[in-house]
Amino acid sequence: MQKYLLHIGGQQRPSADETYFETDNPFTGRPWAQIARGQAEDVEDAVQVAHRAMTTGSWATMSPSARGLILQRVADALEENAELLARTEVRDNGKLYSEMLGQCRYLAQWYRYYGGLADKIDGRVVPVDKPGYFTYTRREPIGVVGIVTPWNSPLLLLTWKLAPALAAGCSVVVKPSEYTSASTLEFVRILEQAGLPAGVVNVVTGFGPDVGGPLVDHPLVRKVGFTGSDATGRHIGAAAARGLKRVSLELGGKSPNIVFADADLDAAVNGAVSGIFAASGQTCIAGSRLLVQRSVHDEVVAKLVALASTARIGDPMSPDTQVGPITTRDQHKKVLEYIDIATAEGAQLALGGGVATGTGTDGWFVQPTVFTGVSNQSRLAQEEVFGPVLAVIPFDTEDEAIAIANDSKYGLGAGVWTTDLPRAFRMAEAIESGTVWVNTYRAVSFMLPFGGVKDSGIGRENGAEAIDEYLETKSVWINIGAPTGNPFVLR
Repeated sequence: MQKYLLHIGGQQRPSADETYFETDNPFTGRPWAQIARGQAEDVEDAVQVAHRAMTTGSWATMSPSARGLILQRVADALEENAELLARTEVRDNGKLYSEMLGQCRYLAQWYRYYGGLADKIDGRVVPVDKPGYFTYTRREPIGVVGIVTPWNSPLLLLTWKLAPALAAGCSVVVKPSEYTSASTLEFVRILEQAGLPAGVVNVVTGFGPDVGGPLVDHPLVRKVGFTGSDATGRHIGAAAARGLKRVSLELGGKSPNIVFADADLDAAVNGAVSGIFAASGQTCIAGSRLLVQRSVHDEVVAKLVALASTARIGDPMSPDTQVGPITTRDQHKKVLEYIDIATAEGAQLALGGGVATGTGTDGWFVQPTVFTGVSNQSRLAQEEVFGPVLAVIPFDTEDEAIAIANDSKYGLGAGVWTTDLPRAFRMAEAIESGTVWVNTYRAVSFMLPFGGVKDSGIGRENGAEAIDEYLETKSVWINIGAPTGNPFVLR
């Protein structure tokens, strides 16, 4: 069984008490590696190392252009190692190799983009209203950043935080999910091989109470970036507030995917399948509520069931597989429980509804599942399942579609399928979400901001705006001839 150690200050080392925990392969349902179980002492070491890296080490005195060049080399290294990272991700989280390979290759673009922005961070000269002063602003790195990542797309969601943090000049301590830590430990070695100074990025693996809590609470950590459930996000936000730390929280979703009668229905059905069954529904932007205009409801459901029923379930490493396993044993149980809940609430099962068999393993599979006759007030429509379970909800008018879409505590993403261009603009304006896709779904880019509203989070990742999350603004006043004046009066 493979063994992974902590990564602190460029060194791989065991945890303080030299204990380990096992990580499972979702396809086989069996453990494949041992991960060092970090403790509060390890967090203390990692934060101190990160603090030194950005205050007294070479990272602290490095020019922004030099930082940018390192990020460009990181991009090259990630492209060269994409297959290794993708295989590790698949083994640890069960997502399709075909998707993970493309995703791991795409990671490089974030480091190229933010590498290019590193030396574009500047302040401004401000012509203040008081004569005799030269005043300007500086944009400076916020400090040590704590990053807590989820199990569904560990490296992608780490990169959304890490690339702008490094471009800003911060140093980082990462706490990956205990379910999917291996790829992050492989990843950080690649960063340093590409020239990132040791200690700038450190990884402490383990569990929330042992590692996550001490990391968020540490007084030298000035910013926390988290992706995960809204319940955990609230806990992290409250803890960070006690230390007056800045936070960015990318949390859950119950995204509406809205199909109007004038849409290209085949394209809309393809988008609905992508939105909920890709990655086995284990994405924060999953289009888990399919709102269909009543006049085409039955036609859309028939097309949807016909397409989804052809999905090939099995080994995520196989190029023919379209739906892989659920990542964790607990999540597998939760998804099946929600199927029972939907049935008890009176929803009508149109497809799936149970454990997927015939895979030849003891892995954690769930059939692609479609429920019709769903009330938007039901638990299935209001709570995040995080699995391949779709709730189909009919509507009649545009206003009703908007009301149903916004009747949720979440607001991360939404899809609109229509050939009516003015309607597309109206819907994009009216829907309460951080992203609206029109005639497409589940598209992301390093160039466009991403984040949620309401219970889906705080802050934005990606795009030029993301770098602001990791910078502080300092104002500088220089007296170039102003009289000293009365020392007891505000100047």
